[in-house]
Amino acid sequence: MTLPRTVAEILADHVDFEVECIDRMYLNVYVPSLQYAAGIVDYVHQRLGLPIASTAALAKITERFGGAIHRFAHSQQIPWVDFVKGQRKDEVMAEQLARFEAAGYRHGVVFIGRAQEKTPLFRTEKRRAADGHTYPWIVKSTGVVNHFYFYCLDADFGPFFLKFCSYFPYNAKLCFNGHHWAQRQAGQAGIGFTAMDNAFAAVDDPAALQAICDRLGPEQIEALLRRWLKILPHPFGPADRAAGYRYDLSILQAEFSLTQMLDRPVTGRVFFEHVIRDNLDLGSARPDRFDLRPAYPAARPPGHAGTVPYSGDHRGCHPQPVGGLQIHDDQAVSQTRTSVAHRNHHQRQPRF
Repeated sequence: MTLPRTVAEILADHVDFEVECIDRMYLNVYVPSLQYAAGIVDYVHQRLGLPIASTAALAKITERFGGAIHRFAHSQQIPWVDFVKGQRKDEVMAEQLARFEAAGYRHGVVFIGRAQEKTPLFRTEKRRAADGHTYPWIVKSTGVVNHFYFYCLDADFGPFFLKFCSYFPYNAKLCFNGHHWAQRQAGQAGIGFTAMDNAFAAVDDPAALQAICDRLGPEQIEALLRRWLKILPHPFGPADRAAGYRYDLSILQAEFSLTQMLDRPVTGRVFFEHVIRDNLDLGSARPDRFDLRPAYPAARPPGHAGTVPYSGDHRGCHPQPVGGLQIHDDQAVSQTRTSVAHRNHHQRQPRF
């Protein structure tokens, strides 16, 4: 048996199939006109009919929204989890989802989580005029406040979460996995495949699967958000939405995945070692940034440290890019993920 000698040879002659797909997306969900102080002032004047602009007037909306979430959880008998510091939300979701699906559910809210997190928000401060009298002034600030996580299972998108800030203007985040959407669409189209969490291990019709992955775009993602905003408690009533206070979307972080199924595990081993060896001089291509992830439990000989050193767990509470190789009984999967992230939480990204 002759082994391939270069990465180029592996990719040219030893790839059974490849699929490009949106991987994880983390989206801002926000009301555009309420992202700056003047918009808040206008809301207080026009919608609440108050002559003095102050965030204190918004407290009743916050209490009403929080109460609606608690009533929703109680009436629908949805499990409630108060997250503690250091708790991995993904692991809680995996445990809750297993119970949810074991009970026969295929669509619905799996559980609601609550966590305190730092976030941008608006506060009212006192200012003093030239004649000495004081007046309220709305300014943008930050604070540690409650956030409500709705972890859900959607018939089209699979597991996802929608996180709402409990304070006005109730900005939210939407996170989903494009592979889960593609897997469900492939199943509905009758395309046979073997699913992985973030890839496809085997597929009967790669071209048809790629066509499905290419269809995932703004229309489908917008529909996901609108569908669940109708189901979940909404901080803005029908009159507010009719007046233009509707949620919009922008991309906070997007990951794009290229999965290449190699013909056998030894080819994957050669590919993996070549990529690391040829890129050790690059600042971001260090061995501790790669990982070898078996797709099945594999026993290691005593004292064996594994193929590649890896210093940390690649799973996080929120999407984090990771590059690696997954091993199967008769194949290997090479995955390349490109991550585009905007760490600006003020919703200044282009609209979705």
